[in-house]
Amino acid sequence: MSAEVEAVPAAPAAPAGRRRKPAERRALIVEAARAVIVREGLGATRLRDIAVEAGVSIGTVTYHFASVAEILNEVVVLETARFYASIIEAVDAEPDAVVGVRMLVEPLFADTDATDEHWRLWSDYWTAVARKPAVAAEYVERIRVWEACLTRALRRGVASGQFTTADPSALALQLAAYSDGLATQLAQKAPGLTPARALQWMWTFLEHETGASFSG
Repeated sequence: MSAEVEAVPAAPAAPAGRRRKPAERRALIVEAARAVIVREGLGATRLRDIAVEAGVSIGTVTYHFASVAEILNEVVVLETARFYASIIEAVDAEPDAVVGVRMLVEPLFADTDATDEHWRLWSDYWTAVARKPAVAAEYVERIRVWEACLTRALRRGVASGQFTTADPSALALQLAAYSDGLATQLAQKAPGLTPARALQWMWTFLEHETGASFSG
């Protein structure tokens, strides 16, 4: 990365009378990184590409981030908040545990561009973490919010008698692993696998593990 020192276009001028604050520049870089990673893939993304997308110098990027991997952490935190925040708020307020779990699972397999982009980012993140586990260490609680919310919903279902699950947290981890695997296969265009079929497999798994009906 140290060799990437050539100049890139300057950032667009801030509104008259003020300069961008460091937090604003950092957010601008993260947004630009997300766009480049979604478009080009993590393996083809360089600091210079992110600088060009953000309209800032490479020096500005490296002032805030030491590497593309470090920026990726922030991209995934941002993506997690955007994709799940409103869903999690609604699920935590939903008294019916079956409905709550459905609300958490269904968006994962929606046949939309936003869902495709979400899983492409996560696929790149898993690859980065597999190569360097320390990359994710300080971000675990901020990115595993879906699993944490699912655990809460499962516990409510056990307390209300809707679920027969013995260990809600273990089941939430199983479901996270299962959904991640299905999403990866969908992203790779596995023959015969569609979002609808993946979702049905999730319901079958949940019904087996909780004793409740999800596919009705």
